Amino acid sequence: MRAPQLAARHRATARGERTALADRVHGELAAELPDEDLGQDLDDCLDTYVLGSKPRCEEVEYLELVQEAIDRIERGR
Repeated sequence: MRAPQLAARHRATARGERTALADRVHGELAAELPDEDLGQDLDDCLDTYVLGSKPRCEEVEYLELVQEAIDRIERGR
């Protein structure tokens, strides 16, 4: 295989691994927050969240869990 083909295969593999990680992290978060409608884009969850729409302790936990999930996906872990 030539270098461009190897590079393309590597990028496709890396993209697939990132997608699999994002799906796994999203699933774990959904299991922790079963009553929430998280949608596919966790950044949207934070962007559209209305502060004060939950009791304070639940709100803090929700926001922290979503941010942790986003950070895990970005770190690739």
